[in-house]
Amino acid sequence: MGSFIRLTDFNKDELLEIFEIADNIEKYDGFLKGKTVVMFFPASSIRTRVSFEKGIYLLGGQTNLFDPSTLDKKEEIKDVCGYLQNWADAVVVRYKDINMLDKMASSMDVPVINAMTDDNHPCEMMSDLYALSKFRPDFLNDEYLFVGAIGNIAKAWKEAADTFGFSLSQCCPDKYKVPGVKYYADLKEAVTGKDIICTDSIPKEFLGDFKDYQITKDVMDKANKGAVLNPCPPFYRGEEVSADVIDSDYFVGYDFKKSLLNVQQAIIIYSMRRAKL
Repeated sequence: MGSFIRLTDFNKDELLEIFEIADNIEKYDGFLKGKTVVMFFPASSIRTRVSFEKGIYLLGGQTNLFDPSTLDKKEEIKDVCGYLQNWADAVVVRYKDINMLDKMASSMDVPVINAMTDDNHPCEMMSDLYALSKFRPDFLNDEYLFVGAIGNIAKAWKEAADTFGFSLSQCCPDKYKVPGVKYYADLKEAVTGKDIICTDSIPKEFLGDFKDYQITKDVMDKANKGAVLNPCPPFYRGEEVSADVIDSDYFVGYDFKKSLLNVQQAIIIYSMRRAKL
């Protein structure tokens, strides 16, 4: 009941309640005092892991960290979880297969929080939308464009659009389309009339197909006045984005991701409260 695995498990008002908790996070000082959050993160994770660990610490809790490969064992996951919930008050998991998170959630009474799968990245979407709401009061009425291939970030933006109700389009070569999303093949046409331009890194084997889809400053000049570029990190200058656009005022900036801290704290608080209902 309290798990946070897909944004589509919630309605817009429920997710906006998480934003409200984030706005008032100082009211939750000590919320995790005496609580333990078990985390499964690979060594490559930086931003999500650091912000989760610090957020839990600031709320008074402690973390136990394991590599996700720990879950790949002969023992059935429901048996692992049956024991784990004796000591864990919440579990944060980064794991490729979202079905693993579903199995864990169905095997425990404590919330399972999705820190990224190959299908989605709900905490990242919540953080980005929360950050946008702070300087774009009409953020849900903005026109969003995702430039990149189908993958967990592209599907995560669709999941967010379906739940929050904002307009989302995609621009990419035809074979990389996300089903059910408005599609453009031409980048200049796609950017025209858009407010929020989002990207994801391009897998090495796809780079040749995306040579005409790089976001540059000249491309951003064709978007609406006040438009912003929100590239999903890690981004690579000279690939999905140019160096000049990252160094321009279009780029939302590194501070944009500060919201991960408070939003992920809010997700933990919200999820643990729901788990008790």
